[in-house]
Amino acid sequence: MEDTKVALVTGANKGIGYAIAEGLGRLGYTVIVGARDERRRDAAVDKLRTADIDAFGVSLDVTSDASVAAAASTIEEKIGRLDVLVNNAGISGRTEAGAQDPTTLDLGVMQTVLDTNVFGVVRVTNAMLPLLHRATAPRIVNMSSDMGSLTLQTGPILASYAASKSMLNSITAQYARAFTDSNIIINAACPGYTATDFTGFNSPRTADQGAAIALHLATIPDDGPRGGFFNDGGTIPW
Repeated sequence: MEDTKVALVTGANKGIGYAIAEGLGRLGYTVIVGARDERRRDAAVDKLRTADIDAFGVSLDVTSDASVAAAASTIEEKIGRLDVLVNNAGISGRTEAGAQDPTTLDLGVMQTVLDTNVFGVVRVTNAMLPLLHRATAPRIVNMSSDMGSLTLQTGPILASYAASKSMLNSITAQYARAFTDSNIIINAACPGYTATDFTGFNSPRTADQGAAIALHLATIPDDGPRGGFFNDGGTIPW
């Protein structure tokens, strides 16, 4: 285990999260599947192991301080460090009845979306920092969306979801500034409009294709970019 890099992927039981976990596993990482749903988490771990990937699961609800702290303790006890953290868990939020139209915005929906997509990332990242600091080349990847770009303003009007990704991009930049004198490199990634249950599988783009940018940023060299926002084509306008 001393020579094997270890990666935690949140929301890794399905979709892009699973594809990221599988991709890192195929690169030789021990993969930790972080997910709330025990049945789906166990199924994902079994599937990874069937593919000869070293994997185990941790119960992880990114909206719960206690759950995140318990997951960090489990990783501490089992391995003692973390080389890669991919903050993939995210939700789009309820959309019916104008819930994400800015003129009729449901603030309860916004709170729920922010609690997972932004506060959850901060909660998990800060809990895992002691473990990341023990790695020789730690990497953090925050899974964002170009819907959060103030320049591009892509996709449908989803005031809570898009705003959460804008805020995620901003907090990523703030972390990068805080990590300037450390070996931790953090970036945000946009997987693109990908065929998952998140999008109703309404895209020809596969989860593996969506995972590619995360795999790239999780394995960049020490002189790689910090605090950037990227997709397959390169830098995304903020």
